[in-house]
Amino acid sequence: MSSDPLLQPYQLKHLTLKNRIMTTAHEPAYPEDGMPKDRYRAYHEERARAGVGLTMTAGSAAVSRNSPPVFNNILAYKDEVVPWMKRLTDACHEHGCAVMIQLTHLGRRTHWNKGDWLPAVSACHEREPAHRAFPKQIEDWDIARIITDYADAAERMQAAGLDGIELQAYGHLMDQFWSPLTNALDAPYGGSLDNRMRFSLEVLNAIRARVGSDFIVGVRYTADESLDGGISVREGLEISRRLRDTGQVDFLNVIRGHIETDAGLADVIPVQGMKSAPHLDFAGTIRAETGMPTFHAARIPDVATARHAVAEGKLDLVGMTRAHMADPHIVRKITEGREHDIRPCVGATYCLDRIYQAGDALCIHNAATGRELSMPHDIAPAATRKRVVIIGAGPAGLEAARVAAERGHSVCVFEAAADPGGQVRLTARNPRRREMMGIVDWRMAQCAARDVEFRFNTYAEAADITAEAPDVVIVASGGLAHTEVLEAGNDLVVSAWDIIAGDVKPGTRVLVYDDAGDHAALQAAETIADSGAHVEVMTPDRSFAPDVMALNLVPYMRKLQSRDVRFTVTYRLRDVRRDGNRLMAVIGTDYSDHREEREFDQVVVNHGTIPLDALYFELKPHSRNLGAVDQDALLAGRPQPDGSNTDATFALYRIGDAVSARNTHAAIYDALRLVKDM
Repeated sequence: MSSDPLLQPYQLKHLTLKNRIMTTAHEPAYPEDGMPKDRYRAYHEERARAGVGLTMTAGSAAVSRNSPPVFNNILAYKDEVVPWMKRLTDACHEHGCAVMIQLTHLGRRTHWNKGDWLPAVSACHEREPAHRAFPKQIEDWDIARIITDYADAAERMQAAGLDGIELQAYGHLMDQFWSPLTNALDAPYGGSLDNRMRFSLEVLNAIRARVGSDFIVGVRYTADESLDGGISVREGLEISRRLRDTGQVDFLNVIRGHIETDAGLADVIPVQGMKSAPHLDFAGTIRAETGMPTFHAARIPDVATARHAVAEGKLDLVGMTRAHMADPHIVRKITEGREHDIRPCVGATYCLDRIYQAGDALCIHNAATGRELSMPHDIAPAATRKRVVIIGAGPAGLEAARVAAERGHSVCVFEAAADPGGQVRLTARNPRRREMMGIVDWRMAQCAARDVEFRFNTYAEAADITAEAPDVVIVASGGLAHTEVLEAGNDLVVSAWDIIAGDVKPGTRVLVYDDAGDHAALQAAETIADSGAHVEVMTPDRSFAPDVMALNLVPYMRKLQSRDVRFTVTYRLRDVRRDGNRLMAVIGTDYSDHREEREFDQVVVNHGTIPLDALYFELKPHSRNLGAVDQDALLAGRPQPDGSNTDATFALYRIGDAVSARNTHAAIYDALRLVKDM
């Protein structure tokens, strides 16, 4: 038996968990019609197959119809959920992985214009800022019905063969009763802590009456809201003890903070540049105070931190949820002594930010996550070895090189720069985003282990490529910053990437015109503001930086709002002209004929990139497939056809920003789905 603390079994009531690593409840938004169908099952089964001890499904399966799903949640109030959950559970059990589900009523953390258009309910009338619904203040008959709904949902999960359930409290209806900030009720459900906890205890009693004493039931909750007037540490400890003393709760899953604003949520679920494991010691305090089995997850991205948490007795089970989105095979690699092969979570939180914009959870640099039915996490070897030449060592080119090398091909990568990484390397110049280099470093290590040849400081020309006698050529040369977007004065502006790269020094009064809405504009603004300059971030859109999304916006705003920075929406930069040693910006709007002129000494434009594609078009007529991608074959997971130009000796493809300006995930997905069948 291994002596690794993470690989020790753990006895939770009657259930023996084979190790101390779990994925905590999260809703990847994969349900179909509210049901956890094949995509959902395959996602959890992949992690179970690789050895995780416990998978907690659902980021809050809804127990009631008036808890409509805002994250495409599982609908636990429907009987049809039982066979789907049974199929998922059976699949995970085959690999020795325990399965639980998180159940909740969202309370005010939803909106009335979802689902059945029923009013949201809460223990007060105050809306949650994140979801903006003004809830109905809950009545006695609402409470009675919801208690029954919880018991019904728990019974369904027991019938599906799950090992247990977790009740989600923090930020949801249970917590809205607990917190003095969100409970405006009179007795018997408002006022004293006894009264504020009454609803939750009645739910627990109803569940136990339905499922019996053996079925495992836990609670995930905040033991400190970190808000004036909210649940304090003292009251949180008392809540923890009372949950223990009910005799109805088998484990505590502890968090710290509040989630009704983007800023609060980011402190609970930190993104890159924020402290790792910020609440681990606090969770350890709860374990010490209560003696209860204690779980916790909050940016525990690496094995060393997880091992410390268990070895030091801070936790019984450690949640590595985003880490398992980046690499579902963490436990297998620990067991095999291959921790160095673990694909790192870089804290980009692309996964969660997509969910909060009504998308599905995707990892920024593992394109197979959530696509287990069509994309492999393990690359199969090819039947025939090929010579693959790749132009560009950005994320697209590096992923293509990694996958091709794992297929067993001979791979050569040309890169004009001295170092790999492309735009990711520029992004990582910001100390707060330096973890992004994990995307590059991991791929370089994987390529080195498979003898991929890199030729840096080499601007590849067509003759260089053909001299390699390639079977396949992949152009992943990326793009160049696009600033030719004005009616006049394009020669007077600089790009956001010029600022980020340090090629252009910041001015003192700067307009950052963002017509792309991604990270580059805010990162440039941060660089300029840090120099002491005045910055105005302007966009023609009705909101700024929509592609940065909620959680990632928080650290930008904390920095920029402490500097001399202003934000202007719905105005379009029309042109720029020189006025002495100053620049005059002509500003208009899409909504009217309004025009005005404003003075700056520097104008920075962020408008994505233009593909760097000259080499592709030079090679195109000499390729077998004339550069064409058979999209039906690509989407069906079949190899690309040979092509019609039988006189040619190589196939040609381009991927990533060499096709069009997109993002890191798109570039990596381009490479994976093309090369996995090559």
